[in-house]
Amino acid sequence: MSTFKFELNREVVIPQLVPNPSDYLMIAGLGGTARDTTRLTNAGSNLYTLGGAMGAAASMGLGLALARPDKKVLVVTGDGELLMSLGTLATIAVLNPPNLSIICVDNGHYGETGYQVSHTGRGVNLEEIAIGAGIKVTATVQDDSQVANGAKVVAHDKDSSFVLLRISTKESSPIKRNLNAADCRIIFRKALLG
Repeated sequence: MSTFKFELNREVVIPQLVPNPSDYLMIAGLGGTARDTTRLTNAGSNLYTLGGAMGAAASMGLGLALARPDKKVLVVTGDGELLMSLGTLATIAVLNPPNLSIICVDNGHYGETGYQVSHTGRGVNLEEIAIGAGIKVTATVQDDSQVANGAKVVAHDKDSSFVLLRISTKESSPIKRNLNAADCRIIFRKALLG
């Protein structure tokens, strides 16, 4: 049984957390978070993972941040996906690239596999895990009063940062996006290289 009872709408709050999406190279997880970043920008600087890459967004963002310290990198991933790669949070904390920010969009469910209750829906707190891993700059956003601080944490550029965004269980609305993985990679590479 889920203990998850949050009301924030992802389609409203994520643009408030990232008011200038063109400032970032973005890596998104599967499904809902890929739709979230596509709503922010459909530019080539937005790479969303596709089937078979679940759990890879945070590590891909870390690699990109290390390879391109001159660019701000934003990872937008879901709770289920981040639960698959918790060790990456420890590596991010140890390496601490100041140009890396993570937003974990937490609806307490595994949206890609049938909407089963996830561990976070049963009480696991991913911000506390990020803090325990050693990430110095974190925040939880679960009501409107916390959004402004969450935006400051996303924009922080002296250490890696982590925002846990607790949202309602309402699915994000569909948005047209390119689902050809080869095309997405080529487009992102062109944006990355200029």
